[in-house]
Parts: sequence; structure tokens; C-alpha cells
Amino acid sequence: MRFLDALAGVLPSDVIVRDADVVAAHARDQAAWAPEGTALALVRARSAEQVRDVVALCAEHGVPVVPRGAGTGLSGGANAVDGCVLLALGGMDRVLEIDAAEQIAVVQPGVVNDRLREAVAEHGLWYPPDPASSPWSTIGGNAATNAGGVCCVKYGVTRDYVLGLQVVTGTGRLVRVGRRTRKGVAGYDLAGLFVGSEGTLGVITEVTVRLLPLPRGTPRTVVGAFGSLVAAGEAVAAVAASGIAPSALELVDRYCLRAVDDWKNMGLADLGDVLLLGRVDSGDEDEAALLQRCFDEAGAGWSTRSTDAEEAEALFAARRLAYPALERLGPVLTEDVCVPRGLVPRMLGRIEEHARIHGVHVANIAHAGDGNLHPLIVVPAGDEAARARAQAAFEAILDDAIALGGTVTGEHGVGLLKRRGMHAEVGEDVLELHRAVKAALDPAGILNPGKVI
Repeated sequence: MRFLDALAGVLPSDVIVRDADVVAAHARDQAAWAPEGTALALVRARSAEQVRDVVALCAEHGVPVVPRGAGTGLSGGANAVDGCVLLALGGMDRVLEIDAAEQIAVVQPGVVNDRLREAVAEHGLWYPPDPASSPWSTIGGNAATNAGGVCCVKYGVTRDYVLGLQVVTGTGRLVRVGRRTRKGVAGYDLAGLFVGSEGTLGVITEVTVRLLPLPRGTPRTVVGAFGSLVAAGEAVAAVAASGIAPSALELVDRYCLRAVDDWKNMGLADLGDVLLLGRVDSGDEDEAALLQRCFDEAGAGWSTRSTDAEEAEALFAARRLAYPALERLGPVLTEDVCVPRGLVPRMLGRIEEHARIHGVHVANIAHAGDGNLHPLIVVPAGDEAARARAQAAFEAILDDAIALGGTVTGEHGVGLLKRRGMHAEVGEDVLELHRAVKAALDPAGILNPGKVI
């Protein structure tokens, strides 16, 4: 094929992979229900210049480009489309700079989230965004999806920490957007525009992030057990109304805890039907006591506070293990809706109703403190009727989130799974604005086509 010959002419032979099995292994992310196409080739880029050359050549030949990091996404955003080049950025994995005085770091897109955290911790600094996939997911992928995590209820999401980017646009231009300074209002916020664009506007080749000092207080975890999802939701609303700023407020139901127990034998399933895990990192014991009082007054069957950092972290380890534990039980259709915090009880009630109406089992975990709910629909492998019912429940939950003034995705991205819901949420006039931006930055329409819009 002429295009593949041209590709071999601009890249070293060892970065181009055409072995069908290897290419197929990189053709999808973790969204088990999202479709995937067949790629022409996989390119394991080593530099921004190689990314530029690939995109420029693809634009010339009209070949789609699908960027990918570690493939930990949950919306199909990194899935191959037919005839595309898969552009893998995991090999660009260097921490280029840590400036402790300015409290910034400059990294390549393949740097793993936890690796960055470890590197900056040596300088007394902290990178707050912490998706559950932080031991494996990369900063480039986190930026492309505007990833959140447990800490974002207090500290914000990836966009709040990205100061600048180096990006290859759809025309093959290698450009820098954003800044290194704490403040800066020169021109449009193009760095913010690229964050969360899921590879549809450009390919991220470098990220400059702002950092915070490491928290110095001893964290305290508060646990409350509730008899129902709605009761736990009422406690979330009470915490929001109290003015407390927990650094995490997570919900996990018994089904998730039992799955973790079956896998890791942690002895958690009998703690309650629904658990709320709250954390305060200020070192203020009164704040932890107030959080516990919110749980109790909202109807917790019991509650307790951790006595040391090790105990506090152990409880949150179960929350991080919930999704991979459920994956062991069968295909999982993962929701990611977000509603105003005061409406969390109502949304949780609607999720339970849809599970009943459609005859599916929905396990629930949530970043409850910021209204970001993750209902997980678990379907027996090979049961096509259950799969159809699950898909119907999935779409109904999206519609309810919109009806309550929320959004169809709080942190996982639109990808392939949420396009209908996203279109319903933003409306045709706003979609036209999206398409105009896309056309300006990717006039040939080669960057991750078919995703988001």
C-alpha cells in the first residue's frame, strides 16, 4: 500500500508494527461494550517529531489517526476505526523537568500518573488528580479525557492542573499552547480546550502541570454504613450543606464489597449495605467529627473514624479495587453520570428503579462528594438478552442525569459509548460550535474520527 510505504519512509522501522495480533491487542480500551475497527498499523512513537510526521502524512493521505496511552479508558475513546493508524504514546515516558520553586513539572504523555506523583513527592510536592487507574494510566491520557478521581471533590480535576501543552494538530503542526506561569490571560485558553478533547483536536506530546505542596495533616477516614442507596445519598447532601470540604467522599455498595472480598479476602462485605468513605486531610479532628455527625444524623446504622493513616488508606484501597473486582464477574457496562450534589439521593433512587424495570443488576460506586456516580451494570457473559436490557438501562440513566441538570460523563469521557447522550445534553446549536472548532484544528477530519461529536 502506498501509504504504508510512505510511512516507512519517514519513520524508523522499529517503531512501526504491522503484526496483526499485536495491532489488534492495541485496538481498544477497557470499555468492553464499545465497538472497534481494524487498524492498518501501530506506531510506537518515541518523540514529538515522530508524532508530527505521522499526523502530517496521515492528513496528506486521508488516513485516520487514533492516539492511545495505556488503554485504561472506559468509553471507547481509544478504540481503532477501520483503516486507521494507532498512535501509541506510552514510550514517550520521561519526566522532563521538576521545578520545585515554581511548583511545576513538565512530562511526556506516557508518564504514568503514580510515577509522576512519586517523582514530585521527592521534592515535597504533590500532583492531586488521582483516577482509580493511577497505577497504570498515563498523564497524556488523563489530559485527553480530563480525568478526575477520589481527590477531585476538594482539589479538582486534570484541567485544573494543566498549565501548558505541546500538541500536534490535525494539519501536522507541532505547537505549544498555555503557559508556565501561575497566571496568564493572553488569548484564548487553548490548553484548556485540548484537555478533555479525547484526541479529536490534537495529539498531546508534552504536558506542563502545576503542583501543590504535599499535605502535612494526618488524614482521617470516616466510615458510615447505611441501609439503602437513597439514605447514603441523603448523607452526601447533608455533607454538601454543612460546608465541610472533605478531600474524598466515596460510596461503595455491598455488591462491590463482596466482589472485592471474593478476590482479595479483605473482610468488608458485612460492614453494611452501602458504605460512605469520607476523608479529611486537614489534620483537624473537629472536621472529622463533623463529617461523622453528618453521617449519623442522616441515618447511618453505625459510623467510625480511623485512628491512623494506615487504617485510613486500607479502607480506600477497597474502593479502588471495586471496578477490577467486578470485571472478574462478567462484562461490565460502566456509567459515569454527574448530578448536583443535592440531587444525589434522587439520582440514586432512579438508578435503583431502572435496575428493577430492566431486570439487571447494578452495582454502585461513586465519587459521591461531587455528585459523580458510577453505576456498574454487570451482565453474565454470553447473555445477549441481558446485554440488551443493560444497554436500555444505561441509556435511561443518561437521560435521567440530563433531566436532573447533570451531565452524561463526569470524568470518563464521551468516546463511543456516550455520543447519543452527549448530543442530547448539549443540543444542536452547541454541537455546531464543537464541529467548527474541530474543523479549524483538524480540517481533514483524521483525528480520532467518530468519537465525541
